[in-house]
Amino acid sequence: MLDSLRSIVQEVNSAKDFASVLQIIVSRVRRATRTGVCSIYLHDPVGDAYVLTATEGLYDEAVGNIRLSAGEGLVGLVAAKAEPINLDHAESHPNFAYFPETGEERFRSFLGAPIIHHRNVLGVLVVQQQESRRFDESEEAFLVTVSAQLAGVIAHAEATGQLARHLSPDTALQDGETVFRGIPSVPGIAIGDVVVVTSPADLYSVPHRPAEDIDRELELFQQALERTKQDLRAVHEELSDKLNLEERALFDVYVSMLDDSSLGGEVRVLIKAGLSAQTAWSEVIIEHIRNFSSMEDAYLRERASDVRDLGRRVLGYLQQSQTRDQEYPADAILIGEELAAPNLADVEVERIRGMVSAKGSRNSHLAILGRAMGIPTVMGAIDLPWKQMDGKRVIVDGYQGLVISNPRPEILASYEAQLDEEKLLAEDLERLRDEPSVTADGHHIALWVNTGLRLDTLLSLDRGADGVGLYRTEIPFFMHERFPSEEEQRKIYREQLEMFAPRPVTMRTLDIGGDKALPYFPIEEANPFLGWRGIRISLDHPEIFLVQLRAIMRASEGLNNLRILLPMISNIPELETALDLVFRVYRELTEEENYDIAKPAVGAMIEVPAAVYQVREIARRVDFLSVGTNDLTQYLLAVDRNNPRVADIFHALHPALLRALKQIVEGAARENCQVSVCGEMAGDPLAALLLVGLGYEVLSMSATNLLRVKAILRLVSLKQARELARDVLELDDDHSVREYLEKALEDPEVSRLYRPSKKLN
Repeated sequence: MLDSLRSIVQEVNSAKDFASVLQIIVSRVRRATRTGVCSIYLHDPVGDAYVLTATEGLYDEAVGNIRLSAGEGLVGLVAAKAEPINLDHAESHPNFAYFPETGEERFRSFLGAPIIHHRNVLGVLVVQQQESRRFDESEEAFLVTVSAQLAGVIAHAEATGQLARHLSPDTALQDGETVFRGIPSVPGIAIGDVVVVTSPADLYSVPHRPAEDIDRELELFQQALERTKQDLRAVHEELSDKLNLEERALFDVYVSMLDDSSLGGEVRVLIKAGLSAQTAWSEVIIEHIRNFSSMEDAYLRERASDVRDLGRRVLGYLQQSQTRDQEYPADAILIGEELAAPNLADVEVERIRGMVSAKGSRNSHLAILGRAMGIPTVMGAIDLPWKQMDGKRVIVDGYQGLVISNPRPEILASYEAQLDEEKLLAEDLERLRDEPSVTADGHHIALWVNTGLRLDTLLSLDRGADGVGLYRTEIPFFMHERFPSEEEQRKIYREQLEMFAPRPVTMRTLDIGGDKALPYFPIEEANPFLGWRGIRISLDHPEIFLVQLRAIMRASEGLNNLRILLPMISNIPELETALDLVFRVYRELTEEENYDIAKPAVGAMIEVPAAVYQVREIARRVDFLSVGTNDLTQYLLAVDRNNPRVADIFHALHPALLRALKQIVEGAARENCQVSVCGEMAGDPLAALLLVGLGYEVLSMSATNLLRVKAILRLVSLKQARELARDVLELDDDHSVREYLEKALEDPEVSRLYRPSKKLN
């Protein structure tokens, strides 16, 4: 059955649409289990019923017409219990329901398995046999395995609206409101028109666009074909003396594939039907790649790579010959499979209202850039059919991680009102730029910023930041195609230090690994977040670490505002080794090379649980501590913060985290060591209040959040913040903590600072 399962998975992955997926499942499962019937019932939220959606063995006219509620019939019982049911005399079971229109009275044996995704029963997969038969354990396990494989496909179909259209083709709106969920990465609301951004010559990244001028598209296509043929013939001539007769003949085959009787003809049909040349070409090529890949003959399967290469060549010319420049609307929402900083090069920043990437995390470079520019951003929207989004009107909710396509009028009106409120709030917050960061009863709280880009720095200075709590030194490393030299680094660091002088600048040493791999220094690991990252890489490569330390310290000459931060400290020996290297560089520069450099303060990041339990031992050895709440939350809760599947249990106000934060600040105080928070938590107004209540006096955040945090601190007294922190430490879960805080802070002036996004109905 393992071979059957592999075959089913391969065919499902190659299916052209959702209907084909369902038909492949019922057909292949029926054959693998040697049964008379295989059927799929899917949940239709309209009416809350399980609908017969695909079958092989029952009457075709029953599809779409049999609807069972949870608990009704054997199918409904499987759904209600959320577990398999295996019967050899189904007709004698009290839940058996007879539907003559299906023709199922002939089938006695029944095996049903629930299709479950994220705890929700999306449907039921059923096999039936005419003779009385008890399905064995391996057959039951096989059906459960297929159901688990099917669950992700159905969940994706539900998210993209395909399921609704399949269940109710006559009533489902083809362009109705659809909500896609991703990872909230940069807070804010954006409303605008989508511009799909694609990678060059990537067949799978071509957006679905109609032809504005069919004759023009046909002309562009013909030009691309001719240029590709010229390339092939040129290569043929160049290699003619190095190839045998059969190999040379392959070039003739490739050229002939572009003719009207082959690929070229198929594409022209689609262009004449109204598709752009790029869209038509990619659809035809992908279909041929799929067909070749599924062939049993090994030689023919290999031809899939030839078709793929041919497809890329033609697509490259099609993209080059696109004469019109990309037009960006004044309210552009950039959407792509994996947006990156280079995708922003061709568009005026003022036109970008929001950004959405199907891949990536809240710590991807795009998200960092989005925070620097204050552009609402959603990452990891894995179900988003981004290729079909071009030109659509959407809402980007960066607070909840939502992308709402073709919103209903009432939803659009609600978000427009919210956007107006945000603009008014922003105007009010601007008045606080030069006001002191103090609580309502006069206690000063230092508000620092996290930076890494020049844009970050400019915005931070404009917002009146007290200093830099985290400068990401790895960003200059991403801007090169190799490790930057000492002098290249020094110039970048010097600019940052000068712009903030005399205010302190905390430079975190190279923090790569995890989800941050340099393109010229790739790190392949099964568990990257538990692997080679942060200080571990620096200590294993002292030649890189020492050069960076020299650049950092040389950059500070004459300024005396440098602080050095060591990331990912998990034990005392690695901290001591890192400190020895820091002080060795300082001695070499000052004693041997006569640089006039003040000895920098050196700190350690507390971002793994081990460091929490050794906080006093660490504090004795450093000048300051900085808590990285992003990683600390991830490791404490065992939740990958970049994984959309578990994003809903990444709780920044989890009681375990709050208690760990209390332990850290108390341990640091006992050693008279300054401690700050530099994770995203510090930029959340509610969380910032709790941090102050726990005893933190330095908060470092994205510059876009600084004024909002300053505003809430000025409205709440230190005494009240301490009382809130004391009370929530007794609560059991994140939801209770947030609910308690919101109830305790019901003042409209306070709540408008932390209640920026209404829940979607």
